[in-house]
Amino acid sequence: MSFRTTGLDPNLFVDLHALSDGELAARGMQRMRVERKPDAPCRISLDDAEIGETVVLLSYDHQPADTPYRQQGPIFVRHAETRFDAVNVIPPALARRPLSLRGFDADHMMIEADIVDGAEAAALVERFFSNARVAYIHAHYAKRGCYAARFDRA
Repeated sequence: MSFRTTGLDPNLFVDLHALSDGELAARGMQRMRVERKPDAPCRISLDDAEIGETVVLLSYDHQPADTPYRQQGPIFVRHAETRFDAVNVIPPALARRPLSLRGFDADHMMIEADIVDGAEAAALVERFFSNARVAYIHAHYAKRGCYAARFDRA
């Protein structure tokens, strides 16, 4: 079963990079300079920011549906012009880390969940999508629980 992986739309965040540190702080955000790689997985490019690169750390509503599974959490975004969008590909930042995959139905209720090494995630994504009730899958980084990316049927 084919799946599509997409990063977040860069247009949602492009204005943040022009804000001052004080303006970001007033919004509960923080600009950070990357000191180690892989420490800042960008949710747009779905790869890790490079050492010396600047990213913005912010809270993002990745599961905004009005259900018990509504969630928001911290994400890094770099100044990226295009987002990751590929079929049957596990992006670099996800492939490097253990993941928690969560399958949701059309009512945004979690009906599948498991943990997998990122390099082996494609098989679990395909298994989840073999369940016709799974509408989409969210990947989270297993160690810190942060939202990583979304998988849809291709």
